[in-house]
Amino acid sequence: MKSKKGIVLLLLALAAVLLSSCAPNNDMYLAKTAGFWAGLWHGLICVVTFIISLFTDRVGVYEINNSGSWYDFGFILGILISVGHGGVWNPVKKNLSHKCEKEKEWEEIGNKVEEKVRTGIQNWLNETDQQNPDWQEIGKKVEEKIKRELRNWAEK
Repeated sequence: MKSKKGIVLLLLALAAVLLSSCAPNNDMYLAKTAGFWAGLWHGLICVVTFIISLFTDRVGVYEINNSGSWYDFGFILGILISVGHGGVWNPVKKNLSHKCEKEKEWEEIGNKVEEKVRTGIQNWLNETDQQNPDWQEIGKKVEEKIKRELRNWAEK
């Protein structure tokens, strides 16, 4: 158990070192400016570089020596990909309406199944002795039990 935790911590430390080697404010960008692809990469690793930048001044979140608009575009695109869209495209509403449609479909299917069960039990009761009121009560209990089980099954 301890060895697994040690391996995970070692891998996290190795990943932090590797990511910080290509992070903004690196010596690599003294000779050349950071372009679109560097901006995209810096946007993708912005969360990691932000955390590292809290503990050291050698790593920054944004490269100052950049090519301008293309770097900014890549940086913003990388942030959107790694952190999330922040409601820009608003796909949540589509998912909610889609879920409502699915729930309506399941409710419709459940109603059809309940109706078939009710019809089947009624037909079964009509075939049996109608003089005995116990059969009516048994039929209602069986119908309620099947409805409960169907609802429990559908909720899972």
